[in-house]
Amino acid sequence: MSKKEVLLDFCLIPVLLIVNFCLGSSLHPGIMLAVGIVLIVKGGDVFVDAATWIAEVSGIPKLIVGATVVSLATTLPELLVSAMAANEGKVDMAIGNAIGSVTANIGLIMAIGIICIPAAIKRKDYMLKSLLMLGAAVVIVVVGSFAKAGKIEGIGTVTSIILMVIFVIAMIDNIRAAVKAVKGGKEEKLGPEAKTGAVIISNILKFILGALAIVFGADLLVDNGSEIATMVGISERVISVTIIAIGTSLPELVTTITAVIKKQSSLGVGNIIGANIMDLTFIMPICNLISGEPLPVSESVALIDFPACLVIGCVAVFPMLITKKFTRRQGFVMLLLYVAYMVLTVMGVDKLAALF
Repeated sequence: MSKKEVLLDFCLIPVLLIVNFCLGSSLHPGIMLAVGIVLIVKGGDVFVDAATWIAEVSGIPKLIVGATVVSLATTLPELLVSAMAANEGKVDMAIGNAIGSVTANIGLIMAIGIICIPAAIKRKDYMLKSLLMLGAAVVIVVVGSFAKAGKIEGIGTVTSIILMVIFVIAMIDNIRAAVKAVKGGKEEKLGPEAKTGAVIISNILKFILGALAIVFGADLLVDNGSEIATMVGISERVISVTIIAIGTSLPELVTTITAVIKKQSSLGVGNIIGANIMDLTFIMPICNLISGEPLPVSESVALIDFPACLVIGCVAVFPMLITKKFTRRQGFVMLLLYVAYMVLTVMGVDKLAALF
């Protein structure tokens, strides 16, 4: 571990936590929102590293750890932000963060990766995951339409069960692929240095610090996001699908940038699709469980956020599955659609219509 990594892992998070406890109430909500985003991003990175190490030293094959522990851990920031919002009755923020993160992952992060490095892909590697992601998005859109029409109360038990079934299918597929890779001799073994005293202490501390950073970072995002929305005079939904959603999606952005630098953009795309499945199928049921009642879907969410997620997802998936490649043109279309969605979200349908 380099000195820079030690500084970031063991100094930055404690300093920000101290700032939160000692100065949080006196600093501007915008500053504390930024602190929350940094805590979420760095805490998530540290937590995933430590959780992965703990799982590996317990004897679980590395590839299976990646398919299960890492997949769930990378979704933790979005999960905690939405769960805390749902617990406080801020349903638009809970739903907006989950859906907004998926849309940002596809329309912003995946688009940037594709524009930087177009790539050919093997259709069979993406088929099931892509269809599961779109299937979950379709379920969400249909539920939103029914909720808007007043036929159902919102995202309730039946919807949660359907989404959890998709989640379980995705996890089974991840494990199946990992087991196949292990049997194929692709597994990497941990070296003896991974179990030295210094490494053990370091990873335990990273696990604790990472967990604390994500929890308090999520709390800062929810509280200060809500306060900023009140100050500026916009809805919590707008804050959640823009600043908060993009903030909780930063780990995926870092992964994608790393993949682009290594000229492996298809790897970044695969990680994004996997993260999106988790966001769509795991977070909503958890929020429904926490709230104890169906999550009401507002008109703006049903008319704008849900369809935008599905449309941008279709643009990302169908051309890729048909042509077996990602193209720059496809990436630009996805990015333009995301920009249009952001403009529509920030300005609102009524204000935008008044300009024409």
